[in-house]
Amino acid sequence: MNSEFAAYQHQLDALTVFSTLKQDPVIRGLRRLFAGLSDLESRSCTEQGRPEKGDVAKGNPASDSAADLIVLYSDVLAALYPATADLSVYLQRIVLADDNFYVRAVAAGRPLSEEIQMAVRRELSILENLAALPCRKVQEAMNYDGYLPAWSNSSIHLLGDFTKKLRQLPVTGYGIFARHHFFRFAGGEILPVTHPDVQPLSRLFGYAHERELVIRNTEALLSGEPASNMLLYGDAGTGKSTTIKAMAAEYANRGLRLIEIKKDQLLQIPGILEELSDTPLKLIIFIVDLSFAENDDNFSALKAALEGSVAGRSANTVIYATSNRRHLVRETFAGRGGDEIHVNDSLQETMSLAARFGLAIAFQKPGREEYVHIVRALADEAGIDISDEELARKAEAHAIRRNGRSPRTARQFVELLQTGLA
Repeated sequence: MNSEFAAYQHQLDALTVFSTLKQDPVIRGLRRLFAGLSDLESRSCTEQGRPEKGDVAKGNPASDSAADLIVLYSDVLAALYPATADLSVYLQRIVLADDNFYVRAVAAGRPLSEEIQMAVRRELSILENLAALPCRKVQEAMNYDGYLPAWSNSSIHLLGDFTKKLRQLPVTGYGIFARHHFFRFAGGEILPVTHPDVQPLSRLFGYAHERELVIRNTEALLSGEPASNMLLYGDAGTGKSTTIKAMAAEYANRGLRLIEIKKDQLLQIPGILEELSDTPLKLIIFIVDLSFAENDDNFSALKAALEGSVAGRSANTVIYATSNRRHLVRETFAGRGGDEIHVNDSLQETMSLAARFGLAIAFQKPGREEYVHIVRALADEAGIDISDEELARKAEAHAIRRNGRSPRTARQFVELLQTGLA
């Protein structure tokens, strides 16, 4: 006869929509434990007499089974404890974090059959029933009266929680996009950045007009309105990349994610855009320090991605790039002369890439007044007590010794003030 534990095992084995959960270490451990408990119960039913608890005589099948079950039981707790001691909470977390075909289909707005919908409801019921399993019931069935660690249980409602999660997909995302906000493209994969270098938007001073343009374009993207691909160009250290990263962090709770790709990966952009087209999130494809030499294949790849490819850019993505160059292509006088007959056509080609960005915003080095204003704001934020006159004098002297005035120079100067080195 099938025991209760055999039923648990078979139900977990039958998971289909949530089949990836069978690879979770706690679920995998429970399946093995249930199989062992079911086997112990089956053998005990065929024996003439049930062995006494704690019987450890060598060669006794019951004691051998107890030893094996202790190992299986402790394996479950060893996998559970680093996350939580509450089995219900653990199962709730992994169910809501599961990246399966059903979640992706709902996110993309694809229809699903009633059979699949029924399977989802049934499997969530199975997992909720498992979440309520008290460890005491398992311990009593193990034929062992020594010490065993325990788990706790909570009241959870998986179907309701899962339904709520599906409604929130445009903001929370799924899979790695639910757990992280910043990503990079490497080895043909989109990988999370677990410790992004980001400053809050509220800590960026100066360039109010330039940042307002970036904010308005990003909010248009989030609102589902037409948003432009954007080029931030100008002097080094003026906060171009910092602004874009701060923007992504500021709006992460509204469903914005950022994926950084390098210039030598631009040929991969069509594939990346195709992969992201079904996600309900809004995404920034971020290209840092963009510039090209002549006859660079990546030049044409980016042109096609911005405008002109057969596969159009989906409404949930924009390309934000930064560059120290307005026209992006490094030119030489020899290249302008050369021996080409249609020189003007070549010049138009080099300028056409920048023109394909719908919005180009210049970040130029600040004048003295704006530079000192940025320094003063940073110093006040850091709690540095120094007069305006002395601060301005020291900040100007620092800028002369470095690469001139810029927000980066200002921040470095204030950091030196904090440590007493300026």
